[in-house]
Amino acid sequence: MGDGQLLQRFVREFARGTVLFREGEPGREMFVIQGGRVTISKAVGDMEKVLCTLGQGEFFGEMSILCDRPRSATATVAEDAKILIIDPKTFEAMIRSNAEVAIRMITTLAERLQAADDQISNQLFRDGSSRIVHYLSTAAARVARADGPVRLAVTSEQLPTLVGVEPAQVEEVLMKLQRARIVTLEADGIVVPEVAKLRHFLEFLQMKVRFGEGS
Repeated sequence: MGDGQLLQRFVREFARGTVLFREGEPGREMFVIQGGRVTISKAVGDMEKVLCTLGQGEFFGEMSILCDRPRSATATVAEDAKILIIDPKTFEAMIRSNAEVAIRMITTLAERLQAADDQISNQLFRDGSSRIVHYLSTAAARVARADGPVRLAVTSEQLPTLVGVEPAQVEEVLMKLQRARIVTLEADGIVVPEVAKLRHFLEFLQMKVRFGEGS
């Protein structure tokens, strides 16, 4: 089956706010975003924590096919989307017939494992300021390809949920970082001019905590 036929047969359109699946539900399909955005979230106590926002070309839901286990998170359409829905039989055929698809999936899964490790490391920081700076520095390091600015597709409104810190403290830390020219705040993202400066600031915060000056 060619790409055009696959799109015609399996692509569906979803409106913003549509819940594609919920954490704990059984799942027998994976999804590939053709357009729009989808947020992946997980229940943490009484809160729903956003793990990531995925865009065009990214896939999700594959673990239910690979492991035959319930959904580990909730997927919600964040922006009107066109999504390719793939059942287990089609998924197996794609993997067997296209090595490029298999390699891309392995690479993406490895990156997600690294992101999960980063989230665990983030939770080990006792103070909120360090959590915020650690999240930004690790996210920037993952996408940096060379020396120079890195743009993160995360806003100040999304950060509190991502790092488990109150919005007021997130705003305060971001303002400090911007005044020090360590980050630049934009309407739809955060720019890190030099990742090394962000790392050095995290080391500075940790020294303050170690000597009893952190909050």
